[in-house]
This record gives sequence, C-alpha cells and structure tokens, in this order.
Amino acid sequence: MNKSKKSFKWLGALVLAAMLVISGCGNNNAGGKNAAAGGNNAAASGDSEAIAKIKERGKLLVGVKYDTRLFGLKDPASGNVEGFDIDISKAIAKHILGDENAIELKEVTSKTRIPMLNNGEIDMVVATMTITEDRKKEVDFSDVYFQAGQSLLVKKGSPIKGLEDVTKDTKILGSKGATSIKNIKEKVPGVTVLEFDNYQDAFSALKAGQGDALTTDDAILYGMASQDPDFEVVGEPFTDEPYGIAIQKGNSDVVQAVNDTLAELKESGDYDAIYTKWIGKAPAK
Repeated sequence: MNKSKKSFKWLGALVLAAMLVISGCGNNNAGGKNAAAGGNNAAASGDSEAIAKIKERGKLLVGVKYDTRLFGLKDPASGNVEGFDIDISKAIAKHILGDENAIELKEVTSKTRIPMLNNGEIDMVVATMTITEDRKKEVDFSDVYFQAGQSLLVKKGSPIKGLEDVTKDTKILGSKGATSIKNIKEKVPGVTVLEFDNYQDAFSALKAGQGDALTTDDAILYGMASQDPDFEVVGEPFTDEPYGIAIQKGNSDVVQAVNDTLAELKESGDYDAIYTKWIGKAPAK
C-alpha cells in the first residue's frame, strides 16, 4: 500500500514537471515571436535607433552658435536665433520630421560643441565647424556644407594688411577650441594669442584695443565687420576651412539624412538662396 502511494506521488510529480516544461517552452516561443515582431516593425520603419529617437521625440536638437553674425546670432530683444546655420538646420528638421519648426536650438561654442554632442544633449552640431582629421576621431561629419578660409580682422588703418605682416610680437585674438588658434600658431611661430570663450568677446576685446587682430574664418569676420564700419577683413585667406555638420560616431543614418538634405537643397536651388541671403553673394561654383 505504501509503495503504491509513493509510486503515485512520483508519477504526479513527473507529470507536473512535464507540464511546466511545455508551458515554459510555449512562453519562450511567444516571447521570441514578440521580439521578432518588434524587430520586424523596426526594420519595416527603415529607421536607425538614432533617427527613431528623433522621430519619437518629435523635434531635432541642434547645437548652434548664438554669437556668430551671419551664421548663428541671437537677438537679445526677440530671443530669436538667425543665420545661415539656422536655415540649414531647419531644412534638416523638415527632411527628417516633415516640419522645419520641429527643432530646438541649443547654444554651443567651439569649446563645448563636441562634448555636448557626445553627451547626447544634441543630435548634431551646425556651428561653423571645420572638418579636420583630429575631429573625425571624435565625431562623424556630413559632406561639406560651407567653404571658408581663415583671415584677419583689424581696425581700419592698421599696419597689418595680411598674414605677412603678423610677427611674434603681434597680439592675436581668437576663440577657444577653434582651429584658427592652431593655424595661426603654425603660420607664425611664437605669436602671442589671447583666447576668449566666444567670438563676440574676442571682437569686444579687439575694439577695446586688447589685441592687434582677430583671426578666424573669413565668413565669420565679414559678419563682425558688418557690425562696425571701423573694422575690416584684410589679406587673402591663408587656410582651407570646409565646414561640416557633426554627428555622433556610428549614427550613419543621421549622416545620410543630413547629406540627403544638402543634396536636395543644392539640386532645388534653395542652397544658393540661403547662401545669398546671408553671405550677400552666390556661392562659388
């Protein structure tokens, strides 16, 4: 009698274990099907994780400059930020989200733009950023969207008429983190350079007589000269400064979306219109 009871208990335990195993397999299969379905939905959308995140958020976060006339300048009265870079950013937002106003602009400087990008605070940097080999180690770049060259801004009447007049005794002003600082030091070994947090601070220092010349890309300098007729851009550009839009490394679909936008703008003629609007002349062909 005892042996029969024990046998029955063992048989019951085996049946229960078998049922649990079967049930578990069914759940696993269902989970696998759900996961596969989710993967298929993501694949069907054609969006990478980065693009999907932008679309889910419903707006594009773009790092731009607030202090660079013609490219990105904030009006203290209205709070609006306007310029060449802003119009390009809006075109990208329209391409990705279908609405040029689905965008949030965040202020960056030459020093903060890469850290903010790689910290995930912004989706891309559209801020007069020169494509360099060193920067390519930290970020990915779009195609060139603006071609600039480094020059000098001086007060009218200055003995400095070009790079050939800059010596180690010349006091040059610039912006922290800009390639122009490295370039001028290479062109004129031993030259004194004072670095400021942004271009407006550097320009204010130049106007206050704290330096002999301000150096950066000619397009930026022309914007400064348009603010004050006592200053002028002198000499020929002495570097090649191709601007690119910076994106976190590995986000190739975002890079492609930006490049597609630039191609569409150039094909439609809208790029030339934006360029002429801000720079005052058509781009060189």
